[in-house]
Amino acid sequence: MAQRHAQAGEIVDLRPFGKDFPSQQTTAIVKTKSFEAIRLVIPSGREIPAHEVTGDITLHCLEGRITLGIADTECELSAGDWIYLDGGASHRLRGIEDASLLLTILFAQ
Repeated sequence: MAQRHAQAGEIVDLRPFGKDFPSQQTTAIVKTKSFEAIRLVIPSGREIPAHEVTGDITLHCLEGRITLGIADTECELSAGDWIYLDGGASHRLRGIEDASLLLTILFAQ
């Protein structure tokens, strides 16, 4: 069954999951020819190994805390923090606390 995506003009609730976090999973919100938006769910202790994405990306931490590794450096994102990465930048993520993030990937035109 295909996952339902948001339509243009549709409001999407991105409030923190809070106590409902354990039952949540990563979800694609919308995908167009220009961009993709994903609500990324990273439980405490989960690691996403180093990888690259062709397009530029942004990460907006909605709740919790993660460590973001970019090449040989690391930074911590917590609720309210936002970061931009150039396309092709190697990065990895690790949950410090249960966290959800808005990931936006921009596609080259």
